[in-house]
This record gives sequence, structure tokens and C-alpha cells, in this order.
Amino acid sequence: MFPAPMEVLSRLNRMRCTIRLLKGPERRQGLCSASGSAARPAVVRLSVQDATALWERQFRQSGVSEPSLSSQYIMAHVLGAKTMANLGPDVLTKTLTDIQTHQFWKLCAKRLTRMPVQYVIEEWDFRDLTLKMRPPVFIPRPETEGVALEPSPSACSMPYLRAVAVDRSAEAVRLTQENANRLGLQDRIEIHQLDVTVDAEVILRECSRVSALISNPPYLFSKDMTSLEPEIIRFEDPAALDGGKDGMLIIRQILALAPQLLTHNGLLYLEVDPRHPPMIQQCVQEERIAGLHYLQTRYDITDRPRFCVLQRRGTED
Repeated sequence: MFPAPMEVLSRLNRMRCTIRLLKGPERRQGLCSASGSAARPAVVRLSVQDATALWERQFRQSGVSEPSLSSQYIMAHVLGAKTMANLGPDVLTKTLTDIQTHQFWKLCAKRLTRMPVQYVIEEWDFRDLTLKMRPPVFIPRPETEGVALEPSPSACSMPYLRAVAVDRSAEAVRLTQENANRLGLQDRIEIHQLDVTVDAEVILRECSRVSALISNPPYLFSKDMTSLEPEIIRFEDPAALDGGKDGMLIIRQILALAPQLLTHNGLLYLEVDPRHPPMIQQCVQEERIAGLHYLQTRYDITDRPRFCVLQRRGTED
């Protein structure tokens, strides 16, 4: 469950008591007084480095995953950079302005609810692209870059490339269109809200044959959904993750459609669970999916079997 808003505010207020930002005479005095009450602790103006470290400790104490990276990415975003490494060493000792402090506190409060950093800062880099992000649209992860890298460089570096994107989520379709517009790719990509499990005939009718199919389908085993991190369970679309009892529900449908969508010698790239490669090989062999051949299994950055490459063979189109 989400922490109650008042609980989050209470945590932050307890932290602010030692870093209160004052204005006017209070700032000049360096003390905080309230209606003649005893003076509070001296004011502390936080530097970039100190504020980052303070929130790292708070994240760690609250059980937030990757506390150091979380604090650093948010601070870098507030300062207009991608990472802290992009900032000069002199920036770390600079004092945050009131506006920067307010923004940093606001974003860190979101992270405290276990909202993923990608949603907190509302953008994330995927290869050489900066993509707009918002929940519940699935967050691109480092291992996904592996399957995207295989067929070709990014669309931005290949002006002749044309693509068709299909997703059953209305939110994902809207965000994809928004990102395409922001990147100037709107004339080179068709985006359809379609579900491969129920709209197969529409997909075959609307989409012409392609030289490559690239898919990061829902592939988690249903039983594994309950063990996911709070960042995923609370904020990401479960339909983009849950692949059914054996994680193959959507994968089987893609395998069935691939021979009808691929050109001769066209390739199918799938990101899958490490348990799936032998299952997919068996599926292709036993069900004798016409013209589809399993080529190879490739490994992700953690050396796990995560990518399946298949090819359509047979008669020319």
C-alpha cells in the first residue's frame, strides 16, 4: 500500500526542522523564532552534495531501492543534467536556491512512495533517445536495449527506416505518439492500439510485411508477479508484465503471426524470461509453425539467456 500523504509530509517536516529555509529578517539572524518562543536550531543552507546525501540516507532508512542512485538522478534532473557525473566538481559545493530545494524535495517525496525514478523525473534515456515517461507505461530497461540493438541502429540515425508499433494499452499508444512527435519521427511510424490476442486479423490486414519484428512482450510467469518490487507492482501496468501461467500467452500468439508478417528471411527478435528459450524452440518444433525457424539464443548484460532470434524461411513473397 502507498504511505499515507500525511505520513510522507510528517517524515519530511521532521527532516526540514534542521534545514529550514528562512526569509527576510529570520534569514539574516540565522535563527528561527515563533511568537516569542525559544529559538530553534540555527539555519542550515544545504549544498548540492549535502542535500543529495541527506535524501540518500532518508531513502535508505525507508527501504527505497537504490537510494544513492535515486537521490543522484533526481538532483541531476533538478540541476538540468542527466547524471551527477555531467556536473563539474565545483557544482557539488554550491548552495541550492529556494526553487531548486523545493523541486528536489517535491520529487524526492514522490520517490519516497516507491515511484520509480523514471516516473519521478518524467523522462529516461533509451540508447541515444530521451523518452518521455509516465505511469503506467512500461519503463525501458538496460537489457531491453539488447533486443533493440540487434536489428539496426536507432530510427533517428536511419532516415530510411519505417516502423509500425502495436500495443493494447491506450496509455502506451498515446505516449508513443507523443515521443514520436517530440523526436520528429511522426511521419515514419504508424502506431496502432491493437491486442495480438484478439485483433490478429486486424493486424494482418492493417500491417504490411516487414523485414523485422521486435517484441518485448509480457513474459513473466503469473506466479512471479507477487514477488515484484513495490516500484513495479504499484506503478507499472501489470498487463505489460504478466505473460500467463508459463509466461508464453502473448509469445505464442506472436509466433503464430510472425510467418504472416515477415518478409522472406525476415527476423523475429523476442525478449523473454531466461526459462523461455528452450520452451520457444520446443513450441516452434512441435507445433510446426510454418516457415519459422529458431536461429539462436542471445544473452543480456548479466549473462542470462534473454533474447530469442527466429527467421522466416521458405518461399519468396
